[in-house]
Amino acid sequence: MIRDTGLGSRLWRMAVWAVTLLFCLNLMAMIAAVVLNSFATRWLGTWLPLGFTTRWYAAAWDEFQLGDVLIVTIQVVFLVVFLSGLLGVTAAYALARRDFPGKRLVMLVFLLPLLVPPITYGIPLATVLYQAGLAGTLWGVVLANLVPSVPFVVLVMIPFIEQIDPRIEAAARVFGAGTRQLFLRVLLPLLIPGILAALLLVLVRTIAMFELTFLVAGPTSQTLVVALYYAVFAAGVRAGQSIDAMAVVYMAVTLVWLVIALRFVNPTQIVARAKQQQGA
Repeated sequence: MIRDTGLGSRLWRMAVWAVTLLFCLNLMAMIAAVVLNSFATRWLGTWLPLGFTTRWYAAAWDEFQLGDVLIVTIQVVFLVVFLSGLLGVTAAYALARRDFPGKRLVMLVFLLPLLVPPITYGIPLATVLYQAGLAGTLWGVVLANLVPSVPFVVLVMIPFIEQIDPRIEAAARVFGAGTRQLFLRVLLPLLIPGILAALLLVLVRTIAMFELTFLVAGPTSQTLVVALYYAVFAAGVRAGQSIDAMAVVYMAVTLVWLVIALRFVNPTQIVARAKQQQGA
């Protein structure tokens, strides 16, 4: 590969690096300000707070009922991950192994929730859930989050399934393996990396999903991100430090699971596999 070493090319690379560095510094400064303020006693007009304390975390835990919110968040995430895996892996296997009329249309329908903004279909979806009496409940939040999560699992799992030689399944059938044995003893061990990657990313997406959860959540079915929104914008006077403490808890929970997810999956590989599939 011949690299352009002209003045214009060097100036362009310098500009790109400068913008990237500025963005990273700005992001780090905002995160640092939130973290410092969550431990600050007072912080007015100085470079650093006048003192540090951890009492704002205890205040946020009591004021915003973080214990109940975290329990609801865990329940929603667990149910969405379990159901997304069950439905998504099954649908991905059918789409990867079967050719039928209208397959491309079915794939397009699966991809639509990932291609359009959630608010676009979130309002009609919330209307349907309210009419069905499910909005405001835990199951309403779960169903709303399943709409983008199941297609995401399908998109991730199809390339993994297509990499498995169908002759392996045929050989297992010849030796008398039933459908259950074929899945548990042959397919599942081969698909474990893909399933873990898909479900961990679904977990992170569900924790961070605001629009759909906000539209259908009730007082007892708010996840952490929705509770944080109400803490900031709901009526009443609240200490900024306690709100920042809640934001730090949210960032920490999301960051931990994101780091775990990235140990199992490389997003660039998923994009490359998706492009290969489209080219095929």
